[in-house]
Amino acid sequence: MHSSANVRGIVFMCLAMVSFACNDALVKSVTGVMNTGQIMFVRGLLTTLMVLGFAVHFRAFRPVRTILRPAILLRIVMEALASITYISALGQIQLANASAIMQALPLAVTLGAALFLREPVGWRRWTAIAIGFLGVLIVLRPGPEGFTPAALTVVACVFCTSTRDLCTRRIGSDVPSLFITVTTAIVTTLVGLLLIVPFGGWQPMSSTSLTHIAGASILLMLGYQTIVLAMRDGDISVIAPFRYTSLLWSIGIGIFFFAETPDRWMLAGVAIIVGSGLYTFYRESLRGRKAVAQRSLAGPLE
Repeated sequence: MHSSANVRGIVFMCLAMVSFACNDALVKSVTGVMNTGQIMFVRGLLTTLMVLGFAVHFRAFRPVRTILRPAILLRIVMEALASITYISALGQIQLANASAIMQALPLAVTLGAALFLREPVGWRRWTAIAIGFLGVLIVLRPGPEGFTPAALTVVACVFCTSTRDLCTRRIGSDVPSLFITVTTAIVTTLVGLLLIVPFGGWQPMSSTSLTHIAGASILLMLGYQTIVLAMRDGDISVIAPFRYTSLLWSIGIGIFFFAETPDRWMLAGVAIIVGSGLYTFYRESLRGRKAVAQRSLAGPLE
């Protein structure tokens, strides 16, 4: 049973990663004809309509004042900023490079948890984090050619997304995940609406562009749902490393649909980032097993 749970988790994780990669590709395909605000608004509007249906069905709504909790409010702000930075960068950077930089997210979350949530991190994981960020620098290639504003924008997205994830850990269990998703989708959509004019104004949408945005919205929802299903069953240490399959999809899509060619620096940086991330997952799994063993040795409390 445990083995089958791991298999299910791996399948869901891989499905989530291909969904996110294809969502990124569809968004990238319309960045030349629509600005970031318009993309956020249209995609967010479609996503909100879908999520609202789930929220009504599962009775996930809570009083509006719940949004004012610091962790929830900051999470929503960081989600909106992550959308702005990533969509803005996708139109100016190779898909594989953007995906490679985003793979530093687990390292950034571990770093943030150690600094702000006081979670214990040993010297081995500190070393892995440092090496992983060195891999990001290799992808960025500091210099006139590699250190572009678009690449730095993806780094900013990593910061925003990791802060979002850390805020999620601080939200109480009394707040349903669907409520957080609905409120985040609504706010992100409104932010997109406000940015349409400053970012260049509304552009007419062809049927192709609208289809791409609609597809991106559906894939984004599918990715969010399947990643939740992936992490609910089985061993996280077994399932989590499969998040790196998104890189394979991003590289393949970039080659075949955007005529992108990964260079050796990008591939070297990816290898370092992925290796550091896998080692971090491994160390976290050892720490988790050690904690379980210590609780078992302690026995039940009288």
